[in-house]
Amino acid sequence: MKNLVIYFSHTGENYMKDGIQNITKGNTEIVAEKIKEITNADLYQVIPEEQYPYNYHECCDLAKEELQENKRPNIIKPLENIDNYDTIYIGGPVWWGHYPRPLITQLEKLDFKNKTIKPFATHEGSGLGNTLEDIKNYTNGNIKEGLAIRGSDAEYSKEILESWCNKWNKPQEEIV
Repeated sequence: MKNLVIYFSHTGENYMKDGIQNITKGNTEIVAEKIKEITNADLYQVIPEEQYPYNYHECCDLAKEELQENKRPNIIKPLENIDNYDTIYIGGPVWWGHYPRPLITQLEKLDFKNKTIKPFATHEGSGLGNTLEDIKNYTNGNIKEGLAIRGSDAEYSKEILESWCNKWNKPQEEIV
């Protein structure tokens, strides 16, 4: 079984449990790298052609506008297919209750038929928001239970990620 992590992450000013802070590595990227380590997955980072603003409030305003206008920002080197993978982990931060629009741009380009999809999100209080609806709307695979990780806790999330990543790897009769 071959695994892939498709994710979008943001650096710069981010809202954290102690207020707005500058981060040099995005919370979702930290989680994606931990999933890679746990599952031996390949990583694919969705990178928009136009970077989001460094300033937290400017980034929020742009993300809200893109969501309201249902935009599909162009991305750099989109994945063409996921034929070689069985399990796809999909993750991003929760922006205005949804995945960021560049992630949606990528998801719409792929065929998830016969794939197992394990969605995850980083947040600072909104949990998964509407990201599971995003997954249902923009993919056609076998969607498993999603996982929300507080962005401020991304660095310390390995144990919960191990449990979640391995949850469906047991024989069916062992799953409780």
